[in-house]
Amino acid sequence: MQMNASSIVNQKAEWEKLGVKLPQFDHAAMTAATKEHPIWVHFGAGNIFRGFIAALQQKLLNAGEADRGIIAADTFDYDIIDKIYTPYDNLTMMVTLNPDGSTSREIIGSVAEGLRADSSDAAMMARFKEIFTDPGLQMISFTITEKGYALYRPDGSLMPVVQADMDEGPAHARHAMSMVAALLFERFNAGKYPLAVVSMDNCSHNGEKLQSSVMTVAKAWAEKGFVGQDFIDYLTDESKITFPWSMIDKITPRPHKIVEESLAKDGIEDMAPIVTSKNTFIAAFVNAERPQYLVVEDKFPNGRPALEKAGVYMTDRETVNKTERMKVTTCLNPLHTAMSVYGCMLGYTLICDEMKDADIVALIKRLGYVEGLPVVVNPGILEPKAFIDEVVEQRLPNPFMPDAPQRIATDTSQKVGIRFGETIKSYIAEGRDLNTLVSIPLAIAGWLRYLLAVDDNGNAFEVSADPLKDDLQAKLAGIEVGKPETYQGQLKAILANASIFGTDLTKTVLADKIEQYFVAELAGPGAVRKTLHDALN
Repeated sequence: MQMNASSIVNQKAEWEKLGVKLPQFDHAAMTAATKEHPIWVHFGAGNIFRGFIAALQQKLLNAGEADRGIIAADTFDYDIIDKIYTPYDNLTMMVTLNPDGSTSREIIGSVAEGLRADSSDAAMMARFKEIFTDPGLQMISFTITEKGYALYRPDGSLMPVVQADMDEGPAHARHAMSMVAALLFERFNAGKYPLAVVSMDNCSHNGEKLQSSVMTVAKAWAEKGFVGQDFIDYLTDESKITFPWSMIDKITPRPHKIVEESLAKDGIEDMAPIVTSKNTFIAAFVNAERPQYLVVEDKFPNGRPALEKAGVYMTDRETVNKTERMKVTTCLNPLHTAMSVYGCMLGYTLICDEMKDADIVALIKRLGYVEGLPVVVNPGILEPKAFIDEVVEQRLPNPFMPDAPQRIATDTSQKVGIRFGETIKSYIAEGRDLNTLVSIPLAIAGWLRYLLAVDDNGNAFEVSADPLKDDLQAKLAGIEVGKPETYQGQLKAILANASIFGTDLTKTVLADKIEQYFVAELAGPGAVRKTLHDALN
């Protein structure tokens, strides 16, 4: 069996025998209609798009709620289009990894066209201009990661490619954000047609980040005379152009060996993953967890697909913000960070295996239910306790989700202020007793103990990448695992840093608690485990 446009029409029975659900609409008619009058272009053609966003439009197509699909574009890794989209007629094998260890398969056929957003390819750019000048285009969306919106280098200077784009004007745009600004300029010139520009990336205030980058480029062009003030007015007129915010949540890990082998065993060909020239590990199939959430600010000046009928929460900006805050400060991200640093020290390489460890489960349950829920921001559309229930009972223990604590422990210094600091601030603001907190100080102490790069057996391990790693490790100099007496107050300077924790912890009772846990975890082999167990019992 080969996955292509002809096989889903001519080999229906064979696919269904293999337990593969097929598109329930006329794929050829959808493709033709979308190419002629597109309504939706998505930038970022990777797994979260194929395994979640494209599947939403498939639901609408299957139900007769839509007659057109999506045009997918990649701004970074053109091999994805050339090797994963084109050879399979833009189809994706979606494999859902159910919490009970079973899988479900569906061929997603809602993508009508795959394009390389490559400014050096004249034919491709001509096609983009054709799409962007169609009055009926309703939305463009993005999953290009937070880095995709960045215009500046870490030192605060403009990236050379962005500087060149600003100097040379819309005709030569290369960076993704410049390209979007240039295509919006084409739309402006064609008739000032309205459009929603929607970030669906997993980062806070994503619509604001996208808007800021597009406006920065456009304003630079206005200053240099490439565009007029009327174009800037068009971009800032919400009856014309909007930048809705969103919150997305679904784990789509790299292609899993077990899934690849099960597809091969059933005679489904050419499903082996490839590594692209940009080092993306990707396959014609996507494997992903079943739980998924997409919350979108409902600001679409040119209409939109009926996404609420596919399970998307269409709401206002405040609710998007509250949902994001619920997830990142209480219900998911703090649990992930706490278990990742302890998982690394206790020798785990998979999150699902950590969920068989009673001490780690006690740590995250207390963190979410006991310490987080009393001050959680309730968005009103999702129930926070039910969200944690699903995380603890289905998502984290899923044996198919090959997520590693080492990956989640990356950049922890950039995360603790949001994931723990916001709850601490809420406790202070509401006059709650900080002495009742156990999991939060344990998590912070565990992270600082983790930075010593010695596990609970006394063996050295590699600390995950973090922009503050060298600075923090320098502040911990002199502390030796196995010698608690080498602790001479080195944590104080770190705990006082409000830019890390959101507040100066040395002005709270938490600093002493964190120091006590940290010193206890220095006692020698097994001390991390003992401290964790004793504190939680």
